[in-house]
Amino acid sequence: MGIDLPLIWFIIIVFSILMYVVMDGFDLGIGLLYPMVPDTQDRDVMMNTVAPVWDGNETWLVMGGAGLFGAFPLAYAVILDALAIPLTIMLIGLIFRGVAFEFRFKATPAHRPFWDKFFIVGSFVATFSQGVVLGAFLNGFPVDGRVWSGSVFDWISPFSLFCGLGLVVTYALLGCSWLIIKTDGELLERMRKLARPLLLALLVILAIVSGWTPLIHQSIADRWFSTPELFFFLPVPILVLLVSWGLWHTAWNRRAHYAPFILTLALVFLGFSGLGISIWPNLIPPDISFRAASSPPQSQGFMLVGALFIIPLILVYTFWSYYVFRGKVKPEHGYH
Repeated sequence: MGIDLPLIWFIIIVFSILMYVVMDGFDLGIGLLYPMVPDTQDRDVMMNTVAPVWDGNETWLVMGGAGLFGAFPLAYAVILDALAIPLTIMLIGLIFRGVAFEFRFKATPAHRPFWDKFFIVGSFVATFSQGVVLGAFLNGFPVDGRVWSGSVFDWISPFSLFCGLGLVVTYALLGCSWLIIKTDGELLERMRKLARPLLLALLVILAIVSGWTPLIHQSIADRWFSTPELFFFLPVPILVLLVSWGLWHTAWNRRAHYAPFILTLALVFLGFSGLGISIWPNLIPPDISFRAASSPPQSQGFMLVGALFIIPLILVYTFWSYYVFRGKVKPEHGYH
């Protein structure tokens, strides 16, 4: 029995996207939380919690995009054509966020509020655009032969815009729970108070999306409520409620620092798994599978050799950087 290269590459790309969502999610979430923390010193601490690792987090976005280009060129071509505008807006937001991140540390106190606004706007634009891309992806893409045949503005829909709002709340909760790990004192208490409202907002959004998705996509409704897919999907909402209950209680537990973040990651993973169950095995919804979109085995095999070398290096570097800069960040002991 040979190696299933398309499946391996599908797993690599899904893993890369999940790693990006998790690791750049709390990074962007800090920018989203800035308007709720007006104190300059607290903002310095918030930014210092991600200063040593923020640019490395986006490595996974590059990994996912490069893997999609080489392993599934049809999906790369269709998705980039269909979502060129929101993806471009997302990249502009990431650039704004990155520039503001670096310039804020060099700016005089009088100019820091200006770069704070850039940081907030860049974080919101990048996050909202990613949510819109997710919603448009779920809506699917019309393909004629091997060419995308839709309109350049198909990505604009009430569902995709609502997904953009949902991801803003998700990243804000990730950022909030990250700061529970990394901060202390008044800022920590502020984050604990914010965690519960953000969790409630996220649960409402998840409930709306879960009801909205099968209503507008009959194929997804058939999958959710037919066997054997039903048995895979049924544990997801139950686990979401259990994890949310745990997060609700640990957010106010003064001895719990890591638990809120871990439980928030679990919520993100459960949402990601629900998405996977909804579209599997399609890489170009609604009906082009990852096998139909894959490149020749020779190309995927050649790329896999490089991936098996580079992915462990990225994982080791990521673990090392987070290990070295572990612990609480104090106002007088910034990392940057």
